[in-house]
Amino acid sequence: MSAMPLAKESRRIGGRAPLGNFELEAQDGAARAGTFHLAHGSVRTPAFMPVGTQATVKGVTPEELEELGTGIILANAYHLYLRPGHELVRSRGGLHRFMGWDGPILTDSGGYQVFSLAAINKVSDEGVWFQSHIDGSRHFITPELMIDVQHALGADVIMAFDECLPGAADLEATTRAVRRTQRWLERSLGRFDELANAAEEAAKQVLLPVIQGGTDLDLRLESLAGARSLGDWSGFGIGGLSVGEPKGRTFEILEALEPELPPGGVRYLMGVGYPADLLEAVRLGHDLFDCVAPTRNGRNGSAFTSSGQVNVKVAAWRDDESSIEPDCACYACKRFSRSYVRHLFVTGELLGLRLVSIHNLYFLTDLMRQARAAIRTGSFGAFASDWLARYRSTKKRGFENC
Repeated sequence: MSAMPLAKESRRIGGRAPLGNFELEAQDGAARAGTFHLAHGSVRTPAFMPVGTQATVKGVTPEELEELGTGIILANAYHLYLRPGHELVRSRGGLHRFMGWDGPILTDSGGYQVFSLAAINKVSDEGVWFQSHIDGSRHFITPELMIDVQHALGADVIMAFDECLPGAADLEATTRAVRRTQRWLERSLGRFDELANAAEEAAKQVLLPVIQGGTDLDLRLESLAGARSLGDWSGFGIGGLSVGEPKGRTFEILEALEPELPPGGVRYLMGVGYPADLLEAVRLGHDLFDCVAPTRNGRNGSAFTSSGQVNVKVAAWRDDESSIEPDCACYACKRFSRSYVRHLFVTGELLGLRLVSIHNLYFLTDLMRQARAAIRTGSFGAFASDWLARYRSTKKRGFENC
């Protein structure tokens, strides 16, 4: 079966032509290959976004990210609002100049922090009171404020503020969060349009809504319908599906949601970034992904390989002169042996953390390149099945949730 070529589609939001044009180029089953056109460049999908929460991908320089093939990175608006402050970043020429990254950037709005920092926040229909984890100061975060913050940061793609709940949330709480997220989306879009009409640089940004609903398909469809009722979008973020829910149910929701998503927009599955999960999500029709796993695991000495995750400190690596992953073209694998990488971790040398982080990022980036190529030749199903069978043949160490 050959992949189906697809023509470019145009969309409009609120009567305006959006900059973020997603060009769907080929499809193999539900799996898609496309290009997301943004102010600072075009992103070929499917693609993994390294996470640079504090305007840095931990332990990895912008030049190293370019070398491994990164097309877009993610930063967090809530954390940058707290420190160093969005106005300081604006005064330094925006996030791209501040962090020395010339490619596209997506900023998360802080909706995930509604979930991850639940112990120090209080949610209402108007917004969220946060107590800073840095100095204990209190901040009232609203949908409008987070649009202002992301405008000041100057990211290419910005996300509407949403309420993300844990996977175990009950139906009543999930229903309340979906409807609150819809109201916040209306407010986010209103502020986004105000800024876009008032400032030329704001018109270069793309706003995406976040679809919530936990593991309840009816609520997911309600959330999607609510977002679509506001107009056409350049794409959709799918949130709240990497927060402790059963993984099998996650994939069931994604599979059921796929035919309801407009084909002409990018699909960003938030917080997913382990190899097997990425391939399953691509198979189910999603395009963009992010997760702290490759760098967090890298700092903890867990390397991604085609046979599963490996603890680099295992005794078997002491005299192993092969690379972390055979035939891998990343800097760590081209230059250093497993024996050396293990030595760095055993002796507490910082280079070891950096090398495994670089390798893990390259591993995911290259996996998405391979997936894209397979989609374009109509061979994704066979590629994914073969790859997953090999990956799952060895017991993996570590966890699979971002």
